[in-house]
Amino acid sequence: MTLSIVARDALSGELGAATATAGPAVGALVIHGQSGVGAIATQAFTNPLFGPDGLTGLAEGQSAQAVLESLLAQDPERQRRQLILLDAGGGSAHWTGGECGGWCGSLSGEGFAVAGNLLAGDTVLPAMCDAFTRQSGQPLAERLLAALQAGQRAGGDRRGIRSAALKVWQHRRYAQVDLRVDWSADPLTQLDEVLVQVRAPDYADFFAQLPGREAE
Repeated sequence: MTLSIVARDALSGELGAATATAGPAVGALVIHGQSGVGAIATQAFTNPLFGPDGLTGLAEGQSAQAVLESLLAQDPERQRRQLILLDAGGGSAHWTGGECGGWCGSLSGEGFAVAGNLLAGDTVLPAMCDAFTRQSGQPLAERLLAALQAGQRAGGDRRGIRSAALKVWQHRRYAQVDLRVDWSADPLTQLDEVLVQVRAPDYADFFAQLPGREAE
């Protein structure tokens, strides 16, 4: 019931994650990240503990693949889970359990991974990958949003999309971009509108002046 992407910008070192689903408040449980550590999306029959536990493993220097295998080994319900991870170096890993619902799958490319379940069909994830790759000259947040929009145009969640979220981490100990639309008839349009406001000078100048102790 969800489509998600995690990614790294090779030039800036930013890490990001974005997600959309037919249910409410997808940003509360699905996407997780930490500056200089990694990004995670946990979905299908979501295990929210994969977020903090996975980030702990990544912070210890484990690869995305090693963390994924460790998380799954400890979870007796792993066949109902879907999980994508990205480490600070851009290494990715993905898992789709055999009991995830409807059309489901996961893919990874250089510096990113995508996943979806209860999708309209097998064109959704390739469309997300293509959109993310083609937007290579844009900031990471805009690329993540473009991927979600492309997934929606390709059919997206077969039940429709009612909530969406996008986060980007760079040097600060909190997210550089942290956007959520928790319930809407058109959450991706609203997410786009919020991103425009976040980029506007008034907010951007305010944010730049906030204490921003670098992540350790």
